[in-house]
Amino acid sequence: MNNDSSSRIAMRLREWIAGAAPGSRLPSTRSLVAEYQASPVTVQKALQTLTSQGLIESRPGVGTFVRAARTARPSDYGWQTAALRAPQAPPRSASTTMRDTSNATIAFHSGYPDRELLPERLVRAALARVARGDAALSRPPAAGLPELQSWFAHELGAATPAGLTPPTPSDVIVLPGSQGGLSSIFTALVGHGQPLLMESPSYWGAILAATQAGVRIVPVPSGADGPDPEELARAFEETGARLFYAQPNYANPTGAQWSTRRGEEVLDVVREYGAFLVEDDWAHDFGITSTPLPLAARDDSGHVVYLRSLTKSVSPAIRVAAVIARGPARERILADRAAESMYVSGLLQAAALDVVTQPAWQTHLRSLRHQLQSRRDLLVSSLREHAPQAHLSLIPKGGLNLWARLPDGTDLEKLTRDCESDGVMIAVGTEWFPAEPAGQFIRLNYAGPNPSAFPEGTRIIGRALERTDAFAGDSIDLADFV
Repeated sequence: MNNDSSSRIAMRLREWIAGAAPGSRLPSTRSLVAEYQASPVTVQKALQTLTSQGLIESRPGVGTFVRAARTARPSDYGWQTAALRAPQAPPRSASTTMRDTSNATIAFHSGYPDRELLPERLVRAALARVARGDAALSRPPAAGLPELQSWFAHELGAATPAGLTPPTPSDVIVLPGSQGGLSSIFTALVGHGQPLLMESPSYWGAILAATQAGVRIVPVPSGADGPDPEELARAFEETGARLFYAQPNYANPTGAQWSTRRGEEVLDVVREYGAFLVEDDWAHDFGITSTPLPLAARDDSGHVVYLRSLTKSVSPAIRVAAVIARGPARERILADRAAESMYVSGLLQAAALDVVTQPAWQTHLRSLRHQLQSRRDLLVSSLREHAPQAHLSLIPKGGLNLWARLPDGTDLEKLTRDCESDGVMIAVGTEWFPAEPAGQFIRLNYAGPNPSAFPEGTRIIGRALERTDAFAGDSIDLADFV
């Protein structure tokens, strides 16, 4: 009732304001209470509504007045062009994978798992517990909480073969997500203008981080079995690069997983050239029909800089990751992180540690494996039935994505536009190539929301591909007129 009364008063006052001159004083609250036979609270609500709409303004101790209309004038930012000069690296637009969509949209584009795939109960309980502890009020060490450092070191150490020295907690630097770690690694270990070898295709965020760091990306082609060691050696030889970025397990976007032999061959090349391998183990918790074995577990001489994130598997709200590096490389990365963010929120670190040390965490991961397999298989079968033009050369053994090759000449911009108009979001493959794309690709996330909509989503993609093919077939070939 009060809401209806305040709305009625606001409407009457709005009519009065429309005919009043700017700066006119409104009747006092007492007068308005008497005039509209309403309570002071109801009148105040009406005045707050008008204030939020920019129609009136209150001057403490004086009264309430009609706000003067302010004509917006265009701002001139031309001076910034001279101050900033040309950017050192061409700006890249935000990735399609970060776009928000409505609940009605069939979202194949996102890079994050659906909420129902997260350990929600564990996360909520962990946040409640750590909020009552010292982590809520204290500053953690720059390299991270010692207990969390120990957990990351133990995770990698458990996979280290006998005869090799496992990492120690002091080798670990806790990060506010892996993206910041990539920026620090590229800045600290490569340097502006220097060459960086990178798998192609590769994670768009790594491409962005390298671009912002001002390094020179040198693509190394990589397929279902990983990069060709001879191609990698040639790239090291020709460029003088000293760092290679790769995702040996469930690569984003292709889903490729290197064999043990391929990993050893790549490590041999990296050692031969006295270089670093940055191993991005982003999907460590997303194995389906295989178990990820980090390359870093087979190196104890500091050649492998290991990056592991908990952001996707624990919660996007708990941005916690770690880099494990040995020797002077660790000190350089830590120095860059200190300049960038000083330390990672102790509250988030404590919450992440709480989640992954609960017995229920392993139970969750076992369940997650089965859920991902069901979703992956459903999307694969749906694509084959409704969009056979989208060719899958690899069914990934883990990760979150399918990487589909489309017919040459496919108009990706038109395909994306047509799919979106029909309620389906896809991510085109161009974002994952550090240089020119090697073909027409799309990446589809099978860990997104509403898997029951996968058949309908792929049906829409198939129809859009048919329209795109028809459009291409109807185009005029100027060679016919020669």
